[in-house]
Amino acid sequence: APALSAARLPLSTGWLPALQFVRRGSKAVTRHWKAMHFQRQKLMAVTEYVAPRPAVPPRCLTPRKERVEEEDNGYARLLRRQVEEVFRDNRMIAVCQYNSMPGEDMVLMRHYLRKHNIEVKFVLNEIVRPVLSQSKYKNLLPLFVARNILLVSPELKAKEMLRVLKGMPQINLLGACIDNTILSRQGVENLAKLPSLEVSQGQTVGALALLPSQMSSLLQRGSAHLTALLDEHIRRLQARETGSPAEPAPAQSSGTH
Repeated sequence: APALSAARLPLSTGWLPALQFVRRGSKAVTRHWKAMHFQRQKLMAVTEYVAPRPAVPPRCLTPRKERVEEEDNGYARLLRRQVEEVFRDNRMIAVCQYNSMPGEDMVLMRHYLRKHNIEVKFVLNEIVRPVLSQSKYKNLLPLFVARNILLVSPELKAKEMLRVLKGMPQINLLGACIDNTILSRQGVENLAKLPSLEVSQGQTVGALALLPSQMSSLLQRGSAHLTALLDEHIRRLQARETGSPAEPAPAQSSGTH
């Protein structure tokens, strides 16, 4: 019909259709997967990059934590200053582990300790650890792990402190610093068994006074014995001249043998 007749008409010169269909043949797939040659596999295995192992295994390295600078307030500085004064002004500083106990027992323990001029100080590990790390008492740091208290005194009262703590099982003595010397629990117990300073001084003075007395007696023994022999010889000579029998001289001590 009219549409088919219009399709058979020749195209005018210079005119191109808006849409053209071009049919092309499909290409054959010529590349298929093929196994690598054995020689090439060996070459690739030999030339494969192997990263060097680190000297320290990564699991042994502790992760680096970034230091977080905390704001330092005035109250924390005040507490640290008080801890410094406690370690500076007292001769005996005992570190004890504090377990929960009734308030009446705590008041009773404080009363008994105050009789011997021993004070109880509650401290926080966050406060005391920075102070000890920058002082000569840094070896006490391992003791400040759990909840602790300090028993401080300007005098040496180890025996009285142990006597009070014996009746308080909730308070465990961990160690002490006495006269700038760090002692363990056993060291504190051994120190408490020693005599007091006055008794030790008396024993020392007695031992020192005994040596000069013994030396003096040893030095005087020879001269006293010689004097006794000369007196006896003179008495015999006088008796021989007078013709009367010589009277025996009284026995005289010649000193310590």
